[in-house]
Amino acid sequence: MLETKKKIKIIIDTLDFLYPNPISSLYHINEYTLLLAIMLTSRSKEKKVNELTKHFFKKIQNPQEILKISINDIKNSIKNIGLYNKKAINIYNISNILIDKYHGVIPKNFSELESLPGIGHKSASVFLFHRSKKPVFPVDTHIHRMMFRWKLSNGKNVEQTEKDAKRVFPKKKWKKLHLQIIFYGKNYSPSRRWNPKKDIIYQKLVNNHLL
Repeated sequence: MLETKKKIKIIIDTLDFLYPNPISSLYHINEYTLLLAIMLTSRSKEKKVNELTKHFFKKIQNPQEILKISINDIKNSIKNIGLYNKKAINIYNISNILIDKYHGVIPKNFSELESLPGIGHKSASVFLFHRSKKPVFPVDTHIHRMMFRWKLSNGKNVEQTEKDAKRVFPKKKWKKLHLQIIFYGKNYSPSRRWNPKKDIIYQKLVNNHLL
């Protein structure tokens, strides 16, 4: 337990030094475009999605506008990212459901968000991270990887990693840590061509005999 506390302190102190005020870089205009942007980033690079949505969201900013165009129109607008066929159908269906069931307003709880096409637990968590005060800790591939490298989770699945992250990190820091760990994973501890010597936190943990 003491070892874990030391590990967490090193991680938090280093992340606070590197990223004192992290801000999400996911481009969106309102809650609706935020939900679509989150869904579009599934298995796609955020940078690529941002390039696409800066044009797409000039035409589409609410669910009613989606219903004025066809699914093929949506496909053509997002065809430069992965799984665009399925995502286009999901965008169209989400828009219909929001209008018919929620009067165009996006629900703010897990069960209803997860019932929307293309919105799983992680996507729902990210949306609530942005648009609610609920204590959430969305876990993406970067956080999943870092938790395993820091030996704070076994890496078997994202669900377990989320539970472990919520268990070891203070609840009041969850939202900030979500962004900090993502930025750190991208910049210092990538999945490919990882160089442990350039991984600041990894080296600190090794030097303190915490790995």
